[in-house]
Amino acid sequence: MPQLEVDGAALTYDDEGPRDAPEVPLVFVHGWTANRHRWDHQIAHFAERRRVIRLDLRGHGESTGAGVRTIAELARDVLALLDHLKAERFVLVGHSMGGMIAQTIALAHPERVERMVLVGSIARMTYSRARGLLMAVSTLVPYRLFVAANIQRAFAPGHPRDEIRAHIRASAATPREVVMTLYGAMRAFDVLDRAGEIGTPTLMVHGYHDVQLPVRQMLRMAKAYPDAVVRILDAGHELPLEKPAELTAVLDRFVSEKA
Repeated sequence: MPQLEVDGAALTYDDEGPRDAPEVPLVFVHGWTANRHRWDHQIAHFAERRRVIRLDLRGHGESTGAGVRTIAELARDVLALLDHLKAERFVLVGHSMGGMIAQTIALAHPERVERMVLVGSIARMTYSRARGLLMAVSTLVPYRLFVAANIQRAFAPGHPRDEIRAHIRASAATPREVVMTLYGAMRAFDVLDRAGEIGTPTLMVHGYHDVQLPVRQMLRMAKAYPDAVVRILDAGHELPLEKPAELTAVLDRFVSEKA
């Protein structure tokens, strides 16, 4: 797999599909503890007719590196890769933390983002006092238990347990420093007051059973956006894994619309 050196990290990425396609590239950004293969279904579908780019964020998957402490720093990594690949304008698709990265890029460089898709993502993490205390206490348990608890609750009830266990193992392979630091970065992320500045046509796809980032928080964000479309699927937080075909179909309709 090709890699790009960026500020002490080696970012692994895929750049597939026809370079001469008339549409701008689709750029897929995964979430916390995940990797670029979250998007396998979407890549297989879209790469037949348009350019698609995805990466493992630093410290995730096959990328090396650590040290980032904010979502903005991850956004700079993504932009460095897109500059390297000469992708001047693109459609951004981000899941969870990847959606936070997408919003950061859209705010900083609106001229480069043709459209944006936020999958299971929000503009501000909000906790009740009880849930905030629970989340704080969860960081004190052994690392693997912390990861297992967070991944387990990311899926809707009834999802196959063997698949959940496989994803827990994959997530736990992400270095502890990366996982815990970016956990804090997500909790600190807050662009809700600036959401009205994002005029980019945006699709927000959310799982009805998402307890990680509840639907009501996404809807509050959607109200602030000047140009947002909302789609709710019968799933939890891990939409790319729980409903890959449905998510691909929703994305396809949105990105195929004429401006």
